[in-house]
Amino acid sequence: MKPPRILARSRVLFLVDLILIVIAALGSFALRTDLGPLFNYYLPQAYWLIGVSLVVAPIVFHLFGLYRRLWVYASIHELKLVVVAVTTSSVIISLIIVLLRAVQKLPYFPRSTLPIEWLLLMILIGGARFSLRVLSESLSSAHDTSAGARRVLVVGAGDAGALVVREMQKNAQLRLQPVCFLDDDPDKQKQQIHGVPVVGTLEDLPRTVVTRRIHEVIIAIPSAPGRVIRQVAETCRQRGIPFRTMPGIYELIGGKVNVSRLREVEITDLLRREPARIDDSKIGVNLSGRRVLVTGAGGSIGSELCRQIARWMPASLLLLGHGENSIFETLLEIEENFPSLPIIPIIADIRDLDRLNIIFDELRPQVVFHTAAHKHVPLMEVNVEEAITNNVIGTRNVVEAALNFGVERLVMISTDKAIRPSSVYGATKRLAELLVLDAANRSGLPYSVVRFGNVLGSRGSVVPLFKRQIAHGGPVTVTHPDMKRYFMTIPEAVHLVLQAFSMGQGGEVFVLNMGEQVRILDLAEDLIRLSGLEPYKDIDIVFTGIRPGEKLSEELWDRWARYEPTQHPDIVLLADEDVLTGDALHRIVNELVHLAREGDAASIIRVLDECIPQAAVRSQPPPDITSLL
Repeated sequence: MKPPRILARSRVLFLVDLILIVIAALGSFALRTDLGPLFNYYLPQAYWLIGVSLVVAPIVFHLFGLYRRLWVYASIHELKLVVVAVTTSSVIISLIIVLLRAVQKLPYFPRSTLPIEWLLLMILIGGARFSLRVLSESLSSAHDTSAGARRVLVVGAGDAGALVVREMQKNAQLRLQPVCFLDDDPDKQKQQIHGVPVVGTLEDLPRTVVTRRIHEVIIAIPSAPGRVIRQVAETCRQRGIPFRTMPGIYELIGGKVNVSRLREVEITDLLRREPARIDDSKIGVNLSGRRVLVTGAGGSIGSELCRQIARWMPASLLLLGHGENSIFETLLEIEENFPSLPIIPIIADIRDLDRLNIIFDELRPQVVFHTAAHKHVPLMEVNVEEAITNNVIGTRNVVEAALNFGVERLVMISTDKAIRPSSVYGATKRLAELLVLDAANRSGLPYSVVRFGNVLGSRGSVVPLFKRQIAHGGPVTVTHPDMKRYFMTIPEAVHLVLQAFSMGQGGEVFVLNMGEQVRILDLAEDLIRLSGLEPYKDIDIVFTGIRPGEKLSEELWDRWARYEPTQHPDIVLLADEDVLTGDALHRIVNELVHLAREGDAASIIRVLDECIPQAAVRSQPPPDITSLL
């Protein structure tokens, strides 16, 4: 069904056509008779022509789709359509008139009026439609787009460049003003395209961006080699000017390029599966009107979690983090979007139990989301003590404070690297899981763990690294061609946390069904193509070797673990997975605390290998710091 506005425009156009048909019929007789005495004599014949035309022409126009077009975008194709439709209707009208003349119904009808009517119909019907485009473009150009618009330099004065400039000129809401072209073709120098001059070659880019006060550069050369991209990128970086590229229209249609870099690459484009479905029905019941605390609230997951929690209007939202800048940024964003929500920023270190006890005693959170952790695998390999104090001791402190001050629900964020860990990071996260599950078993409270794979686009993750390398012209660095990982988006991760929060009864490990693992090499190639470039041609990919603590692939649960479906189709529940609990767990944690304070990294690794099932934290000497680069 047509939208009301389009339907209304079609009706107006139909009524205009009826008037124009009458004018064309009368006009053909007027031109034939010079408006002399013969005009009145032939006027009854003209009424017949009007009647036949009013019946035939609108039907033909409808069949040819003349009322189903947006004429503000009319082109040569639409002009051809008007010619064919008008000619077809005139032929049918002429046949009817000739037939009526043959049967003596119109014996004195002047046949010369028929081609005149055809010509008038062509002019009137076509003119009415194309005047809509002229009017649209006149109104568009009447808007002053220069005030506040970003000044754009377009590299490439070919078809793609003309298309980009035309779009900027037609759409004032883009707030982009095309200033000039640069092109290496000598025949295009000092020429103009849509009123925009070609002012030089690519070698003139450094000078032109300064003299023309350019705010942004667009590379409109679909076949631009990596050399051109790097040259433009280097000039723009030196002057702090953003740049974007676009592929050719034919490449877009043919599927050679999936998306233009005139928009940012969407993280979901890299997922290679449908994002997880979300069921919000139970989340609001447990969040609305509650005092909610988020640790690590300035991180990628923590900040998104705060954004989503704010939608449910808790009684208060407590943002706890160690980095003041990230907490400040999260605070400003949420205050802007939810001005009536009470938000309390807290700068604190989860390793300080006394500070946590004061916070929990004063603010009495009812729900805790624990996201704070050191997460970079290579860095934790050379900072073993920090991994223990933050990921293990910090988690124990949060859990103890929660138990001491009556926190009703707690959800901890974990990782697939906690399964059969080969890294210090993975081993410390597994111990953190055990601490949460042990607290749930001891207290009977709904404290749960959420485990998922790598998060696309999170701070310090592989996608921002790849995007930065692509922006610099390459190469993109991949550790190993067979390296695979589970991936999810930040919104998926947060929704999973909220789903687990709503379903948790205590002591569960929830895992997202993330489909098949994705090769990092495939991810890198996808990101290069989605950026409008070709891997190995425009951007090289080099392999740097597996880093300390990394595995070729990850697992979401131990091979012998049992898992069960949940109410949510994309979440499974693990059962009877862990064997280390109670006093044995706390003795090991206390030993690790002592070793961390003593700075005995080797003994820490030995204990982790002994206490965690199938762990292989380090089977080689400690890495040198340069191996992380």
